[in-house]
Amino acid sequence: MELHAVADLPEIRPGDDIADLVADRTALEPGDVLTVASTIVSKAEGRTADLEDYPVSGRAKELAERIGAVAGEEKDPRFAQAVLEESTELLIERPFMLTETRFGHICVNAGIDRSNVPDHDLLLLPRRPTRSAERIRAGLAARGHEDVAVIVTDTCGRPFRHGQRGVALGWAGMSASRDWRGEPDRDGRELGVTVQSVVDELASAANLVTGEGADGTPAVVVSDWSFGDLEGSDELFRDVEDDLVRQALREWEFEQ
Repeated sequence: MELHAVADLPEIRPGDDIADLVADRTALEPGDVLTVASTIVSKAEGRTADLEDYPVSGRAKELAERIGAVAGEEKDPRFAQAVLEESTELLIERPFMLTETRFGHICVNAGIDRSNVPDHDLLLLPRRPTRSAERIRAGLAARGHEDVAVIVTDTCGRPFRHGQRGVALGWAGMSASRDWRGEPDRDGRELGVTVQSVVDELASAANLVTGEGADGTPAVVVSDWSFGDLEGSDELFRDVEDDLVRQALREWEFEQ
């Protein structure tokens, strides 16, 4: 497997065609996977905002006060309001807001970014990252780059570990996971629970190439990689009924 960054992408503006910009700057072959950071997808889709766009509700003011009391510093209730409007559920209210986004991703502060946003205060996640991936994939195909899968990526932390890693928010042209259940391990024992999140692993690998600093590059091409013969699935985000952690968090918040 090889990964290389798409060099010399410009600052992305609303309305920019990411497929066109990528196709002009790198070679793509059938079977390649293009990973694209959600930051440039959001910028192309005009998903920027300012704090003044969010009239503060009583709920947002309460959240900002509670989080600020834990942190020992004042928190802007307008930011809390933005998080509420980008979320379908608030799983943890303090010492930070852990939310479910409107497309099912669980993350802190609805994934709202306050860095690398020229001329605005906030950068919101794409509304529907899988549709964004489908659009970019169709755009590449229209330019003669057939059979290129696309993953829209982001970075987020993971409980019990320091640091952030790349994750997939949306994808097109490939399954999200490989299902190893029923396959034998090296000792011949049948695997019973192993489902490999391929899109997350490719997103994390690409993040090693993109980097996190000011000199990072937001698009990476993965070549000479094969999904293999295993069954695939588009399931990535757990349903509430199967998510024991979310159920426990709901019970914890109810008891507070």
